Amino acid sequence: MRCSLRLRLALVGTVTIGFAIALATVGMELLFFSHIERRTVTGLGRQLDQVMAGLAQDAQGTLYIERPPADPRFTTPYGGLYWQIEASGQLLTSRSLWDYTLVLAEDTLPPGRLHVHDLIGPQGERLLAVERRVTIAHRSGPFNVRAAAAVNRRVLKGAREDFRSNLLPYSAMLAITLIIAGWLQIVIGLKPLERIRKRLAQVRGGQVQRLGRDFPGEVLPLVSEVDALLTRREADVEKARTRASDLAHGFKTPLQALMGEADRLRVKDMGDSARAIEEIVGVMRQHIDRELARAHVSLRARHSVALVDETVRGLVSVLSRTRAGQRITFREEVPGELAVTAARGDLTEALGALMENAARHARSTVAISASARDGHVVIVLRDDGPGIPPDQIQSLLQRGARADARGSGLGLGIAREIVDALGGQMTFRSADPGLEVRLTLPAARLAPR
Repeated sequence: MRCSLRLRLALVGTVTIGFAIALATVGMELLFFSHIERRTVTGLGRQLDQVMAGLAQDAQGTLYIERPPADPRFTTPYGGLYWQIEASGQLLTSRSLWDYTLVLAEDTLPPGRLHVHDLIGPQGERLLAVERRVTIAHRSGPFNVRAAAAVNRRVLKGAREDFRSNLLPYSAMLAITLIIAGWLQIVIGLKPLERIRKRLAQVRGGQVQRLGRDFPGEVLPLVSEVDALLTRREADVEKARTRASDLAHGFKTPLQALMGEADRLRVKDMGDSARAIEEIVGVMRQHIDRELARAHVSLRARHSVALVDETVRGLVSVLSRTRAGQRITFREEVPGELAVTAARGDLTEALGALMENAARHARSTVAISASARDGHVVIVLRDDGPGIPPDQIQSLLQRGARADARGSGLGLGIAREIVDALGGQMTFRSADPGLEVRLTLPAARLAPR
């Protein structure tokens, strides 16, 4: 399956941008979660310091919290925020733990250093916990304290999900913006290729001879190679046409000698042989004349432009003075500024043969119209004459057919040879009434006036 370069670049750009935005979104989410976790650990450390600052001991040596932390989650059963203190064989816990005891890791902590744990909470939830060991001096003597504070990780998870839900719309908006920007970049970047395509169409249509040099440096080497190829092809075609013309001219002398031989045979009372030679020579001359005409028409057409409306008006003016043209009406529907790549004489000869044929067989009207279509000019001639049978139309469409089925001699054959040499097409269709002839010729662009 063929896929355009623009679509390929757009698909690759879209996939790349989507992957990059998704990766950036995941990265930002991880960074945010890591930041939130560090902030939470710092906050738990402060909470733990407040709890330990409020730790006191009465005269009997019983520990209690003189100034409990103000956060209401510490006093709400299973509120999600907990503290716990172990000292001198005593255990103090926040009301939020209810009857649950945090199971701390059996490790040795340097005094005063904060240690981070993952613990299991009173309802089986995961907790983020910080722990610290300190030695407190008291009048009854110093004692070691192991204190811990923990928070439900669901709080961190909720913050992460909130951040993700806020981030995704902006990520999607950024991705769409980048994809649109990438598409615009592709469209603008591929403009020179579209210009090359249009310039090649102009070269094919005869408006310009070369692509030129007014292209960006990145595509200029390609343009230069195409121009060099056009130059080489033009030289090869010119050489081939010259050789064909020389070959055709070279045949004329032998053919003339054969015609002289036919005359001598006729003098010797060998008329049948003379006629056979003359028929063969006649056929060969027709082929040679046709190839010479095609070569000359092609050479003239390469740098020529013919206006269709001027050619049609000139032919109508001439044909209206003929015996056949005086009894009919010519209807013209040819827009101005419509031109074909052809010498005006060649277009006049082709159209003249067809219009003369139509005028000869029309009852009252010959209609001529023209229109532009897909880089070509379509010229339609239609008469209201008796027409011709479909089987004879098919014989006219055969390559090399020269005889006009309606008795106009070589008119259609001449027109066909010129149209073929111009790179066009001629078709016939029965109309009701009459015959419709359709010429399709390469369009030419007129220079601005």
